[in-house]
Amino acid sequence: MKAPQAKKIDHIIEKHKDVRNDQYYWMNQRENPDVLQYLEDENKFADFVMQDTETLQSELFEEMKARYKKDDASLPYFFNGYWYIVRYEDGKDYPIFTRKKERLEAEEEILLDANQLADGLEYFEIGSLTVSLDNKILAFSYDKVGRRIYEINFKNLETKELYTDKIENNTGKIVWANDNEHVFYITKDENLRADKVYRHRLGEPENVLVYHEEDDTFDVGLFKTKSLDYIFIATSSTNEDEQRFIPADNVNAEWTIIQPRTEDLEYSVEHYGELFYIITNADDATNFKIVTTPVSQPSKENWVDYIPHREEVLLEGFEIFKNYFVIEERTEGLLQIKIINNDTGDAHYLEFSDPTYTAYIGINLEFDTKILRYGYTSLTKPNSTFEYDMETETSTLLKQQEVLGGKFDANNYISERIWATARDGKKIPISLVYHKNTEKNSDTPLLLYGYGSYGVTIDASFSNVRLSLLDRGFIYAIAHIRGGEYLGREWYEDGKMLQKKNTFTDFIDAGKYLTEINYTSPQHLYAMGGSAGGLLMGAVINMEPKLFAGMVAQVPFVDVVTTMLDDSIPLTTGEYDEWGNPNEEEYYQYMKSYSPYDNIVAQDYPNMLITTGFHDSQVQYWEPAKWTAKLRDLKTDDNILIFKTDMTSGHGGASGRFESLKEIALEYAFLLKIENKN
Repeated sequence: MKAPQAKKIDHIIEKHKDVRNDQYYWMNQRENPDVLQYLEDENKFADFVMQDTETLQSELFEEMKARYKKDDASLPYFFNGYWYIVRYEDGKDYPIFTRKKERLEAEEEILLDANQLADGLEYFEIGSLTVSLDNKILAFSYDKVGRRIYEINFKNLETKELYTDKIENNTGKIVWANDNEHVFYITKDENLRADKVYRHRLGEPENVLVYHEEDDTFDVGLFKTKSLDYIFIATSSTNEDEQRFIPADNVNAEWTIIQPRTEDLEYSVEHYGELFYIITNADDATNFKIVTTPVSQPSKENWVDYIPHREEVLLEGFEIFKNYFVIEERTEGLLQIKIINNDTGDAHYLEFSDPTYTAYIGINLEFDTKILRYGYTSLTKPNSTFEYDMETETSTLLKQQEVLGGKFDANNYISERIWATARDGKKIPISLVYHKNTEKNSDTPLLLYGYGSYGVTIDASFSNVRLSLLDRGFIYAIAHIRGGEYLGREWYEDGKMLQKKNTFTDFIDAGKYLTEINYTSPQHLYAMGGSAGGLLMGAVINMEPKLFAGMVAQVPFVDVVTTMLDDSIPLTTGEYDEWGNPNEEEYYQYMKSYSPYDNIVAQDYPNMLITTGFHDSQVQYWEPAKWTAKLRDLKTDDNILIFKTDMTSGHGGASGRFESLKEIALEYAFLLKIENKN
């Protein structure tokens, strides 16, 4: 079978007197039969190229699936008189949401069985569930397409009957007022931007608009404080926040703004007693600080430092208790949990021993307790949840992710953290894991993962599916490149806007360093990234096509200039503070200089697997489709290039508990196919 060759239709795009001819622009016509045929042809070609791995894919899928406990259940948590548990049953793809009144020994009540709702659907995802304060009504949301557009429904938990109320086209987030009659929810505009907050009264057909965010660079969020006393509308752009609130007991109250939006001022709010606790970058607190302010006078002039800013520590979150204050902070890339005694002011840290790991505050819904629930995982240790007695300073393991299949022993794996030097002298952290029997040399296959955008940090965490690569001799590595916040806020700022290329060169320099220290070689070095990490993949192969033997680009954002110029495409305008606004020539030219699609040239490229979802709302399917077509036309090598579209899913891939493992099995089989060939 020959590789598909997409037709070319001239489409001239002119901006700032710069003319581009986008000959694959026509692929954005979702209903065009030629588009659908092209996607189908690419899928058939991918299956043809990978047909010699079908047995391996099946083996990988069954192997990965076997590591999961089929009838697993979440750790119970207590709230408002009930223990809540989410569980899975063997043979079923979707969760069952349950609760038990007062005691874990009480009879189980099934709130919602997602398997029944998903029956007959190709795609299904639960958005959220929330129960009214009187414990009588369940509000829940779900998506049946994969576009992250949800439908809200209501269930009477006493009669088990569904209400006739149905709310469509929303974000899936639901917040109950304390009157057990009203909920608040958020709708999306035609570009899928969260823009309006409505109030709905159960049983009434009309919904009341309570807030409309007209600035198309801002999104809208909604939450209720841990105290249950206040409902918040949070509007935010990349680096600007504005939050307003009402008492949860009075849905008709006027909304009070904490602090009006101010350029580069970020903040988020929690409540306890007479105070709001706010994490913010106000007053040049680059790595954030925590302030308090009276509920009655919440504006910025009344903010008082509670946890001051520290140059060397990034504050990431906090949890309030009656007698304790707990902080999530990051120092030299590693997360730490700090416990402060409110009465004495004494403070201490939880101790973690792995060289690279993830630690985080878990679900803690009570104020008056000395028990902190937290989570911990590393590249070699499965996800674990602990309870920590803040008074006695002792931890108790509540639940650890089970790895079935009979082969896993954490002692068989080794993790490291090493530092590469970037071309500008910055030190780039790299987290690695490998089997103890794997020798590190120029013949060792190594998969380097990266993301590097939005300040999102890819921390070192356990993956039981990854064991299938490690057990076959691969080293797995994460490059903590600029654009994330691994080394603080400045690490992010130095990898966005007009510094975006630092993200790409960091990844390249990390890969080169791994070859220089003889952990691998270009013949055995592979790369992987998704979404904005797919942009990373695309930029890197244009800049250093010979550094990698193969690459997996998942739902890649690769047509940067054209997408960012089209404000009708979902989520575009809210991205200006991340990439820049190409309507301004400086940003246009810089963006064009790295945009993967615009910089494809006639040269050799590595073996590539590109994936997308037809209903993707974050990165539209046509970006990777166009990229693939242009790569096919211009590349000068005989290396593998395959493009796979899941016609039933969106940005997050296939739904169902195990369906996504088939996608991973394809990716791993692709890497192993290349490695075996090399």
